[in-house]
Amino acid sequence: MKYKDYYEILGVERNASADDIKKSYRRLARKYHPDVSKEAGAEEKFKEVKEAYETLKDTEKRATYDKFGQHRPGSDFEPPPGSWGNSNEGQFDFQGMDLGDLFSGIYGRAGRGQAHRRSNAIPGQDYEVATHLSLQEANKGTEIELDLVIPEHDAQGFTRQVPKKFKTRIPKGAINGQRLRLAGQGGKGLNGGKNGDLYLTINLHPHPLFRTDKHDLYVDIPISPWEAVLGTTVKVPTLSGVVQLKIPPGSRAGQQLRLAGRGLSKRDESAGNLFAVVQIVIPSVISDQERELFKQLAEISNFNPRGHFEDEVKNAG
Repeated sequence: MKYKDYYEILGVERNASADDIKKSYRRLARKYHPDVSKEAGAEEKFKEVKEAYETLKDTEKRATYDKFGQHRPGSDFEPPPGSWGNSNEGQFDFQGMDLGDLFSGIYGRAGRGQAHRRSNAIPGQDYEVATHLSLQEANKGTEIELDLVIPEHDAQGFTRQVPKKFKTRIPKGAINGQRLRLAGQGGKGLNGGKNGDLYLTINLHPHPLFRTDKHDLYVDIPISPWEAVLGTTVKVPTLSGVVQLKIPPGSRAGQQLRLAGRGLSKRDESAGNLFAVVQIVIPSVISDQERELFKQLAEISNFNPRGHFEDEVKNAG
């Protein structure tokens, strides 16, 4: 039989993912479908693309095909011994057989006439759109209304812009960058093919206070130098209201204090955490009395923030 490079036919690498293989097939199927394509040899090319996809989309078939190794397309080829595992090994006559027939026979597929009828169905195109939510909407869930214009192809190969308007529920727990699948809401399939899907990519609006990391939130808490040294209690905003947070004595700039369960809600009724990030703020304007107190502190304090590298400074000099 003649060897066919199914990966080359679909225009993908041999380590391509199943999703990449599917996307490439959809693109080529639309390009060469006999009902819409005006390219020479489109029908044969379409059959070739369909045959390649039928093999590579199936995990078991793809593994068997990969056992054949890589050969020059069109070269004479016979599957190596053992490439079919325990499935009727040694009982197959490969003479005069096409590679596509081989896979159809081994895996019990229908005859070529039925396969040709199935090949006329083309799935619809998948589409992706961005939707923007506030933190509160992501935290509680919300309903959004989409006004979209989706390109659709008819059987004559013409493309028209189809307006689509529908509402959908965004469940609580949505996070930045998450993709939500709306099955069947994408492009229309041809000849009985399934409609494509619509994917919503969640983009969260920037918040004036909170930063997000998946379901966790971060908020900066400004404190004075003496509050950092002595400790204090401050009010901290959360998505569900203000809470009291104890700042322990000796807190450092950048230190993160965790408020468990005060982050974004999750679908399982739990929630992420809120991290209060300590920011020590130095006063830019001070009174004469405050200046004197700082001078007194400087005179009596034994604290040396640069003690850990004084020897290095001496050596460098």
